[in-house]
Formats: sequence, structure tokens, C-alpha cells
Amino acid sequence: MSDKEATLTPSPAPPAPTGRPPKVNNRGRSSVPIASSNSETTDIPELEYFGVPGPRGYPPLTNFLDIWDVDMMKKPNESNKTDHHTKFYNSNNLIVRRGQEFQVKVTFSRPYKPNEDKFALEFVIGSSPDYSKGTYIPVFPTKDRQSSWEGRITETNNNMVTMGIIPKADCIVGKYQMFVAVLTPFGVRRTKRDPSRDLYILFNPWLAADAVFLDDEEERQECVMNEIGIIYHGAYDDISERNWNYGQFNHGVLDACLYIMDRSEMPITNRGDPVKVTRKASAMLNSRDDEGVLVGNWSGDYTYGVAPTSWTGSTDILLSYASSKMPVCYAQCWVYAAVFNTFLRCLGIPARVVTNYFSAHDNDGNLKTDVILDDNGRIDRKLTKDSIWNYHCWNECYMSRPDLPPGFGGWQVVDATPQETSDGMYRCGPASVHAIKHGQICYPFDAAFVFAEVNSDCVFYSRRNDGTMQPVKVNRTHIGRMVLTKAVGDVTRRDITDQYKFPEGTPEERTVLEKAEEYGCKGEKSNPPLADVDIVLPTMEISVGDDFDLNLEFTNRSDQQRTVEAYVSGSVVYYTGVASHEFLFETPTVTIQPKTSVKELVIVESRDYMDHLVDQANLHFIVTGKIKETSQIVTAMKIVTLHNPKLIVEVSGSNKVSEEMIATVHFTNPFTHNLENVYIRMEGPGVMLPVKKYYSLIPGGSSLTCTENFRPQRAGSTRVIATLDCSGLRQVSGQASINVEA
Repeated sequence: MSDKEATLTPSPAPPAPTGRPPKVNNRGRSSVPIASSNSETTDIPELEYFGVPGPRGYPPLTNFLDIWDVDMMKKPNESNKTDHHTKFYNSNNLIVRRGQEFQVKVTFSRPYKPNEDKFALEFVIGSSPDYSKGTYIPVFPTKDRQSSWEGRITETNNNMVTMGIIPKADCIVGKYQMFVAVLTPFGVRRTKRDPSRDLYILFNPWLAADAVFLDDEEERQECVMNEIGIIYHGAYDDISERNWNYGQFNHGVLDACLYIMDRSEMPITNRGDPVKVTRKASAMLNSRDDEGVLVGNWSGDYTYGVAPTSWTGSTDILLSYASSKMPVCYAQCWVYAAVFNTFLRCLGIPARVVTNYFSAHDNDGNLKTDVILDDNGRIDRKLTKDSIWNYHCWNECYMSRPDLPPGFGGWQVVDATPQETSDGMYRCGPASVHAIKHGQICYPFDAAFVFAEVNSDCVFYSRRNDGTMQPVKVNRTHIGRMVLTKAVGDVTRRDITDQYKFPEGTPEERTVLEKAEEYGCKGEKSNPPLADVDIVLPTMEISVGDDFDLNLEFTNRSDQQRTVEAYVSGSVVYYTGVASHEFLFETPTVTIQPKTSVKELVIVESRDYMDHLVDQANLHFIVTGKIKETSQIVTAMKIVTLHNPKLIVEVSGSNKVSEEMIATVHFTNPFTHNLENVYIRMEGPGVMLPVKKYYSLIPGGSSLTCTENFRPQRAGSTRVIATLDCSGLRQVSGQASINVEA
């Protein structure tokens, strides 16, 4: 080895960096960041010269046409807001709908001369405005020069020019900055950045060229403009109602909805497509994988947040999320659906909340919900994993589907409740309701999942001692028993089951199921013979704290005597069908003579279930058994929703805009025990912003009265909605209707 040569020895690797890694950006991939925030802006120069300066620098542009004032014509009674159906939005800015003309008045320093003067209105959205991407749009007043948005002068009066602008029918939805620019021989001179001239452009269901066009004025009024919702829950044979204030016009709600899309980092350029907007929002309304709006909680422990049953509307939730930048606690399916409904209606997408009774979940797309029985006919709770939700709420939104074949537009299912992942995120939809009804579940997005929610079979298996299982009963009508939504323009309910599936047992239904199986949705093929003994459980209306009798009716349809060794189980369950506590178990043996019926009485005492009740006070009774003579299995199930006491809400005063009124809430504790840490919430669209009151104790048997003063902001029919909530009593609500005069 020469003197100049050296032996190279490996060096130890440098220590790993500590601390949080830097946020990865798009540097090296694209020349500018992808604009994904509606709140970020860019500096638009007031003076923009052409070419390079001469020896004496740039000439002044002050000698040319100057802009003195810009009037956005945004008062509630002006045509911009009345014609665009946006007068109810509580905002200081102009809000219009795309594809429809709005007016702007510009006052110049002298009368406008069409042959000499050149000016344009410039609309900018996002941080990287680009004409080719539709994020920078100049609008010109002359026909010989037009951009993607149309412009025209509708009126001139001395120095004032009124210009009409028609945004493109598929333009980006969001908040735009507006500038007035004047062209001079040496450069462009434009107005300063002024937040009061910002404007919001929404989807337009009144316009045939818009993808969300809904050709029914009554439906539009209900599904876009109505702020008061009725959400259905309970059981299909004992339906309950929950009032909700969507509050889509309340101050700050529109900005909160735009923030949701910003938080998702959705590219600005995608925000004109309702399919992309609703799919992204269905992921962002829950917090499972993206720090979205709401945290789901079905445990019954709401110590660190608000119980789902306590909310009265969407306003508090959305404003809290936008201000804290943190997910809001807590939600269950109807809260997700209600807040999602606010988001959709606020942006101008027609939407409604839908309730599916006996909704199948966790079915892996196999169209089967399995109940495992042991060899004697008793439910094996260790092996029975599937659950049937008493009800499940989701949303429908109305839009065309250019990504699908003709005929699959219209109502689309979207669901923000985090159940299963779709393309790697907890979201669902939009799925065409028409595709679901006709078994065309190959079409995006998530049609197969929704199809299974309304079409699964409930299959009872008998598990033998050797571990093999045999289907002994198939109930093909239990799942998707009824689908409800609020009726248009009324406070009644509307059954829309026929929009999701054909009547049970019809040839059309069989054809649809065969079509679905072609795309991988497998149903139960076996048809076990029906047992010749029927069990019927009664329909009952029971209040919380009541003792009651459960009358089981056994009917023998055969010509021989039958003996049933029965198992009667009563459990407190969550509305998701998950059992919390079994409080009743009896094993009667019933003998039934041929062609007759026998009633078996089971007494249920309140002390057995009261200490174990969960959120919505549901009791689930299951009767199973084996017929001694034939070894056939018999089954029956019944959900009993215990009725809670109601709040009495009264409103007094002059019923006039801006005049003081009083809302009074009355409640009596129906129990002998105390209710502790009680919250009362109240709000009403157009009359009262959300308020809450706290009471540390309501003694057993005592009454509570609380009042709240308010001043209605606008005329019309509305409601004050109130809830009472504590760990010992959930789902207590009331409402009072008001007709406010101008």
C-alpha cells in the first residue's frame, strides 16, 4: 500500500432525527401548491403595469377612469337575495346561486364611455388563482369579449353602471373575492381588497343546467329552504319523532361548512361537482380517520362531551368545530345525518334525513344476519355476532349522476355514520337509490352496502353438539321493514320504502335479488320448512318505570297436539341491537291443542330493568324454543321502546318581529329517585339561538320550570325545540310552534 492510499473503514450511521417530521408538501411535484383552502387568499396588485418602466419610471394611472364605489346589492330585500333564495342567510356578504344572474353597481369618477373605457369585474377563489382552472374569472361588460361567466350592462345612470353577472352553471362553489379592474394604456388599475365585497356562490337547485336541479318547487322548499326537521326513531310499530333545527341560515354556519371542505384539503377545483363534494363530506362529518366534525359514541358514557340525545340542532356543533378546529363530542347516527343535512342544504344541495327500520349492519355484503341457537333452541350469545339496528338514519341528496348510465340520477344515499370503510375511509355514498332498488349494485359508490342494509335475510341457525350449523328459519321480511322521511310541506311522515325495494315476495323482488347476486351479494338459498306453531308477541306502549305484562300467544296450526319448550329472554339493548343486560329469562313449557291458541303470561317488573336502562330505553324480547313432537325450532322477536316523559314548552308574548317573547319549559320528575346533573337546551330557527341551562338536582316527584327571553328575527311559522338530558334519563324533548308576524 502506498503512502497515498488509506484504508476506508465504515462510519456509524448518523443518529436518527428527533421531534416531529416536517409536513410533506408538493415541492418538486408541481410548480405551485394545489389550492385546497377557500380561506387562503392571494395578493392582487392594485396597479399592474404593462412592460418595463421608461427612463422616468412608470407613469401614474390616476389620470384615467377611477372607481369610487362598489355596491354589491346585498340587502335582504334587494333582488340579488330575493331572486336567488338567499335572503334568510344571516350574513353581511352577498350570497348567490350559480348559473343565475346577479347585479353589481359600480360608481366611476365620471360617466362610463363604452367606446373608450374598458373595465372588468374579477372573481378570485383560493390561493393560486388560474384562469384555466376556473379560479380566476374576469367578467366583461361587452358581447365581443366574454369569459366562461357572462356579463352585461343592465343600467347606466350618470357615473353609475349596473352590471349583471351570470356565473357558469358548474362553477366552483365557495367564497370568492371580487375586484373591479379598469384597463388603461399603461396597465390595469383595480380596487383594493375589501372583505365586504366577498361573495358566496352556491349550488342552484332552481336551475335546469345545474347538476342539483330539482324540478319541484314544493320539494325545493322542503329540502333546501326548510330549517326545521323531524327525524324518526323508535320501532317500526311504535314510531317516535325528534325535532331538529338544521339552522343552515344561521350566522357562521356557511363559513363552517366551507371550513369542513378546507379541513379535508379538498382541491378547490373539485368543489363544483356535487358527487365529489358529498363523498368528501360523508367522510369529514365523522372523525374516525380525518379529524372530522363529530365523534361517535354508543357507550352510554358521555362524561367528556354532550350526549347525542341532548342536541337540539346543528348550529352549536358546526360553530364549535369551526372555532375550536377539534371534533365535537358526541354523535350517533341521527346526529350525523342531521348535521350532514345542514351541510348539504346550506350549500344548496337538496337533502333529507331518512330512517330505515331494522337496518342490517356488519353483514359483509352477504345479505345475511345470523342468529345462532343451541341444540335446544336457546340463543347462543357468544356465537351470535351480528346485530340488527332498531333503526338507522342516513341522508338522501338530489343530483344528476353523469358518471353513471342514464336513469341513475335523482336521490342518492350518503351516510356519515362511521360503519365500514369505503376506498380506505369511513364514508358511504353517494349511492343511487334507483340502482339500489333495481339491484344494480355494481355502480359507485357503496350501493352494495346500502342494498344489504335494506334487503338482508335474518337467518336462524341451530348449532349441533358437533359444531355443525343448520338453518332452521329464514325471515326474509324483517330487515328494511320500513323507510321513512318527513313529508313535503307537512309535519307528517312519508313512507318511501317502495323507492328502495319492490314489495316482498313479488316477481320483481326476486329478479332484483338475482341481479344483486350477479354482483357478489349472496343471500340465503335454503328454505327450511315452516314450523306448525306460530308465536306472536304483542305490540305495547309502555312508559319508563312501568310494570307490564308480556302476553305470548302460541298458535297450533296442525291437527295434533304440540308441546313447546320455550325460552323467553328480555334484554336491555342499545338502539343498535347490541345487548347491554339480560334482565329476564324464563323457560315455560306450553301445550297447545290442535287448531287452537294458548296465551302465556310473563310479568315484567320495573325494578328488573330500570337500573340497567341505556340511552333510548329499548327492551328486546326474544322467544325461541323447540317443538317436542317434531323437533322444529320456533322464534319470535319484539322491540319495546319505553316512552319517556315529555317536556311541556310554552311560548308567550306578542309574536312579532323584534319584540320580546318568553319560552317556558315545564318538567316533572316521574321517578321516586333524584335526577342529577341535568341539562336543558333550547333553540328555534329565526327566533332563538341555542341556549343551555344546568340544574344540579331535580328531586324525585318534583317539578322544574325554566324560562328564556328571546326576540324573533324574522316573520313566519317556526318552532322552539327543547331537550332535557342527564345520565339517569335520556331522550326527553318537547316543542312549541310559533307564528311570528312582521
